[in-house]
Amino acid sequence: MIRLCLLMTVSAMGQDPAVRVPRLDRPVRVDGDLSEWKRYAFTDGVWDIERLRRTPWYDPAINRLTLHGTEREPEDDLSARYYIAWDEEHLYLGAEVRDNVNDSVDPAHEPKRWYYKDSICWFVEAPRRAEGKKFGEGDNAFCFVIDDSRPTYGAWWRHGAAGKNYIEEPLSTDAAQYAIRMTGDGSGSFVLEARVVMHRTLGVSSREWKPPRFGDVYGLEIVHCDPDGGDYGGHFLIYGRGDDDSTWGRMELTGPVAPVERKPK
Repeated sequence: MIRLCLLMTVSAMGQDPAVRVPRLDRPVRVDGDLSEWKRYAFTDGVWDIERLRRTPWYDPAINRLTLHGTEREPEDDLSARYYIAWDEEHLYLGAEVRDNVNDSVDPAHEPKRWYYKDSICWFVEAPRRAEGKKFGEGDNAFCFVIDDSRPTYGAWWRHGAAGKNYIEEPLSTDAAQYAIRMTGDGSGSFVLEARVVMHRTLGVSSREWKPPRFGDVYGLEIVHCDPDGGDYGGHFLIYGRGDDDSTWGRMELTGPVAPVERKPK
C-alpha cells in the first residue's frame, strides 16, 4: 500500500507537472520591482538544491552547484522564487534570487553562451506538442544574463522556426524588456523582471501559435545558471530535463487570481 501511494505521488508530479499561469488584468512597469504583480502570478515557492533533488526530473549530472568557498550549506549558494503571468500580448517573467556571488564573466565569451554566466532562462514551447524535438519549430528560450550593465547579449533568444533549429539571436527591445535590481548587500542576490511580447517571439517560432486564450497549453522549463567561477558551472533545471521539449512541464493559461487574504484580528 505504501509503495502504491509513493508511485501515485511520483506520477502526480511526473514529467508533466501542471503549472497554472494566471492572466494579469493590471499594467506592469518593468523596473525590477515585482510587488505590483507577483501576488497575481504563478509561483510555487522557493527552489534550492535540496528541494530540487527530490523531484522526478532531478539528475545530479546537470542539476548541481559549484563550491565557491564561502557558503556553509548548499542551499546558501543559490535559492530562488520564480513568477510567471500573461496577458493578451505578453508573458511576464520574474525571479527573486538569493545568490552568494554574482558571476557574469565568461573567459571564452560568446554572445550566445548565457549558460556560462549567471543567468535565468525560461524555456517555452507554444503551443505544447511534446514530440521530443530540440529547439525545433515552436521551441523558445528567453534568457537573461544577470549583469546590471545590460550588455547587448544580456537578453537572448534561442528558438526554432519552420524547418530550422537552434536559431540564436539577441532579444530586441521591441520583443522583450527586462530589468535587474541587485540587492546591494555585497552578495550576488537580485530581482529580475521581464516582459516578452508573444507575437514577436512565439508567433515567429511557430506557424501554429495563436494569440493566447484561457486554456491554452504551453511547455515550460526553467534553467537557472550559477557558475561561481566554474567552467560550465552550476545549474538548476526545473520542470524538465534539458533541451528535449518532451520532458518539459505542462503550462496552462488560466484566468486572473486574487492574492491571499488575511483575516482581521
